[in-house]
Amino acid sequence: MSQMVKRAYRYRFYPTPEQADLLARTFGCIRLVWNKALAERTRRYKDHGASTTYVEAAKWLTVWKQDPDLEFLREVSNVPLQQALRQQQVAFNNFFAQRARYPRFKSKHKSRASATYQNNAFSFRDGWLKLAKMDAPLNIAWSRPLPEGAQPSTVTVSKDAAGRWFVSLLVEERISPLPSVEANVGIDAGITALATLSTGEKIANPRHERRDRRRLAKAQRALAHKAKGSNNRAKAKAKVARLHARIADRRIDFLHKVTTRLVRENQTLAIEDLTVRNMLRNHCLARAISDAAWHQMRCMLEYKAAWYGRMLVTVDRWFPSSKLCSARGCGHIVPSMSLNVRTWTCPSCGAVHDRDVNAAINILAAGLADR
Repeated sequence: MSQMVKRAYRYRFYPTPEQADLLARTFGCIRLVWNKALAERTRRYKDHGASTTYVEAAKWLTVWKQDPDLEFLREVSNVPLQQALRQQQVAFNNFFAQRARYPRFKSKHKSRASATYQNNAFSFRDGWLKLAKMDAPLNIAWSRPLPEGAQPSTVTVSKDAAGRWFVSLLVEERISPLPSVEANVGIDAGITALATLSTGEKIANPRHERRDRRRLAKAQRALAHKAKGSNNRAKAKAKVARLHARIADRRIDFLHKVTTRLVRENQTLAIEDLTVRNMLRNHCLARAISDAAWHQMRCMLEYKAAWYGRMLVTVDRWFPSSKLCSARGCGHIVPSMSLNVRTWTCPSCGAVHDRDVNAAINILAAGLADR
């Protein structure tokens, strides 16, 4: 049965100088409102033990806009400023629910530059998107069509460190589940192979960051030698950002292709419940783990499985998938096994195992048992 889901479609666009200037000022106003509200929330709690609601924060925004020193806040659309306060309220809700750490102040140079417009602050008609306070629509490169008849409920404009402009349109889309299939698969995430499947297939890890590591190191050394505040430093910083963007884009593209294929070909997908954040504390493997992007791959599998009527099951992280003999009727567990052991022989039944394939087979068996 088909279902309605909210889905974001992201496109590049090319603003005019006037649009770029307005958006840059909007980003700056959002950052100011966020930081002032966060400082006031923190002060109220420390001094009086009082919590703050979004409604109270919105009243502060009204007062700030009357201040002669802050009258520039009225030059941009009010909706993105209100959205920043709503996002801050969500951040505090997550903090008090122990799902996230305390919200932090936004930095001009390190924080993501973005602005979110609700449907009362933009108009969309026949492929033309016009934001509040703008005289002309955005020049969007429509790399793929929106669903027929879709009307965006939210538009988010952003600029990355490489200087590229993006617009993300949130729409409601009806998605039909894929036809059922008999195949099931266990997935063992790794570094040498990005994913080893219970079928014995190994999906190679492209190591996107490692492939560009020499160029990236050269660009970072050049950046370090430039004088702070100089135009040459700005150019060198942009070059580093473009390399990082190239790595991230290739990684995301590859993960989308892999996860879509796995979801299409299998009815049930079993994976390990890895705590990637804790694993990144291992400084010997942190860079390789980040490059593999296991968490990103899992997130893609989760929402694609939900969209297309597949089942994604997770196996406890302490399950001894690598050390358990997968041969039928055996089940012997090796007491210990170092990471450099890639193949091993079961001392009980004599079966020879590829470490990763054996782990994927055991992950699938455990996942099917827990369904």
